[in-house]
Amino acid sequence: MTSLPSHPAPTRAGDDSVGELLSVVTSDVQTLFRQEVELAKAEVRHEATKAGKAAGMYGGAGFGGYMVLLFLSLAAVLGLANVMDGGWAALIVAAVWAVIAAVLYQRGRTRMRAMAPKPERTVETMKENAQWARHPTR
Repeated sequence: MTSLPSHPAPTRAGDDSVGELLSVVTSDVQTLFRQEVELAKAEVRHEATKAGKAAGMYGGAGFGGYMVLLFLSLAAVLGLANVMDGGWAALIVAAVWAVIAAVLYQRGRTRMRAMAPKPERTVETMKENAQWARHPTR
């Protein structure tokens, strides 16, 4: 990030015209705004990279878990088929999985709604900038 440009302080009151001072302030505000946008982009990019890597790991784990559950389900169907008709055994196992899927869907939906991804540091610095703009001498 670049720092704000430094402008020489006026040597006497009235040395710089109001237009020049306004131009300097406008330039500084524009630079500050560009820096805030770059900070927000960097934060979002960093978080997206971390989320992408985590999602890839979850995907691999999910596939492995899927294979385990597939074969356990097959074993359950074959085990139940020893005591009842194979069609009913498959239906019972499918119903158990339907209940599990519904519970997982509901929990995932609740957690997804609780997410609020936003660049926290940028929001905080923008609040500070707005506070300073309202009261620049504090």
